[in-house]
Amino acid sequence: MDFGLSDEQRMWKQAVHDFCAAELRPKAAEFDQRAELNAPALAKMAPLGLLGLTIPEAYGGPGVDALSSTLAVEELGWGCGGTALTVAAHNALGCAPIVLFGDEVQKRRWLPGLATGANGLAALALTEPGAGSDLAGGVRTRGELHGDCWVINGNKAWITNANIAQIIVTLCRTDPDAGSHGFTLIVVPANSPGVTIHPPEKKMGVRASPTNAISFEDVRVPQDFALGAPGAGLPETFQTLDGGRIGIGALSVGLARAALEEALRYAGERTAFGSALSCHEAVQWMIADAAMQIDAARLLVHRAACLKDLGRPFAKEAAMAKLFASETAEHVCRDAIQIFGAYGYSSEYPVERFYRDARLMTIGEGTSEMQRMIIARRVLGTT
Repeated sequence: MDFGLSDEQRMWKQAVHDFCAAELRPKAAEFDQRAELNAPALAKMAPLGLLGLTIPEAYGGPGVDALSSTLAVEELGWGCGGTALTVAAHNALGCAPIVLFGDEVQKRRWLPGLATGANGLAALALTEPGAGSDLAGGVRTRGELHGDCWVINGNKAWITNANIAQIIVTLCRTDPDAGSHGFTLIVVPANSPGVTIHPPEKKMGVRASPTNAISFEDVRVPQDFALGAPGAGLPETFQTLDGGRIGIGALSVGLARAALEEALRYAGERTAFGSALSCHEAVQWMIADAAMQIDAARLLVHRAACLKDLGRPFAKEAAMAKLFASETAEHVCRDAIQIFGAYGYSSEYPVERFYRDARLMTIGEGTSEMQRMIIARRVLGTT
């Protein structure tokens, strides 16, 4: 649906779609089965600007707006959920904190290289073995200033892109006595002595996107690798996640769209009780619900992106978009399997992979339960 898009945005969307149709969709099942990054496709993304969606032109990025970024991520989600997650996390979680909170020296130090991906991508390390949604209460990774260096010790878990990252933006507790004002985001080069990237997690879905635990043992980085104001790491993290949720919403729309397309094709080809599945009311209702929910999800995602482009508050709208789109994706993918019947449960058909990929979207970057809490607090005016 191209409602409200400029000609330039339509052309951009089509260009990304064509790339995904040629480079991602045909081999998505293969890379999922091997649990391996589609590195050849990733290497071809930089010239299109897909590795610098959040990076301004002055630092090597394409300078696209937030809405154009969501158009790209939706197409990536349509092409391959795992690859889409890697690209979305690189842009919205890894690069964005440097764009938002880095000074001029920091931006010029890291962003041009991240826009090309030549030396690896970017990762954001928040989650820990004992800290998921409760970052303020659960983060134990410490950053202590010794002279002109930060010394970092701790563990992170479930970090997207960890083993392909050149830099890892890491949330550290830098002042244990300052409560929520005692955190700092620190850029850690992935090849720093003391950084250990553990073997990839064995996951249910998005297998083409690497996820790893990380250990930091007396890792030393320069003092000026800290982003933003001292102690402001937690609000900076929440602001970063607001933008990331728009991307997860867009990715979810892409997954749902792919599932609906497959269901429509199969329902038109397969016959039951003397007529095509698409002629049966029970199937028609599932298709109608899917089409409606996908359009509604996309509109919520676009609204949040437009608010971001306008410089207006968008935290509530981003949470709504992420919540509705991710739950829509799971529902649509579930119904697609139902339409396929037993074949939908087979890895010979893509809908089971879509479902596995979609399942993560209701968990990553804040569970559905957390999104409902965010929305309720904004509506009630308690935050």
